[in-house]
Amino acid sequence: MNFGEKAIDFYRNLESPTIQFYYKIEILNPLNKKEVIHILETFYRKFYSDRKNRIFLIGINPGRFGGGITGIPFTDPVNLQAVLGIPNKFEKKHELSSRFIYEVIAEMGGPEIFFRNFYLTAVSPYGFVRENKNLNYYDDRYLLKIWEPFFVEWLKKQITFGANRGLAFSLGMGKNLEYLKKLNAVHQMFDQIEGLPHPRWVMQYRYKKRDEISKFYIQKLYSFLYS
Repeated sequence: MNFGEKAIDFYRNLESPTIQFYYKIEILNPLNKKEVIHILETFYRKFYSDRKNRIFLIGINPGRFGGGITGIPFTDPVNLQAVLGIPNKFEKKHELSSRFIYEVIAEMGGPEIFFRNFYLTAVSPYGFVRENKNLNYYDDRYLLKIWEPFFVEWLKKQITFGANRGLAFSLGMGKNLEYLKKLNAVHQMFDQIEGLPHPRWVMQYRYKKRDEISKFYIQKLYSFLYS
């Protein structure tokens, strides 16, 4: 199977752990919807139907208005249709992280070029919600302890799609980067993991500097891609 078919097979057969959460944590799982599976199949066949290795960009976990709806990491319904050309029936609302990522993708030549070289994913393919707010996997110790074996298993399976194992990027330079480096020290998934500012952080707290940060992204990605 090529990269795309391996990805489709992974997401089709992904099952969330049957674990009861405390503190009213809800698992955000778009993968149980037929429309999302169809979107996944269309996306990975359109952009990943080859056996080329890609550089992994690893986020935290899907949010309620982006990947938590579409099933595609960092991709909201607007960008899914307007940029990727994949029609969908979801409410057309932008999500902050998706807006920034797709600004970077545009600056790098568009989705065909970007996805030919990079693979967007997350530590958890499932999102988490508490009190109607996105919850990061690392912000609940119970969640992290129980789900860690699954995080490792899922990342290792995705590496088999065709990862460039020389370097991966953490989208997030704080706790996500720290956690990925901890996992990597034990499981040796990549030679090195570097951090990039998380897209949501950029849009919330450094909006006026987003063009500067976008250039930083591009410089870091290109410096490894063409090294």
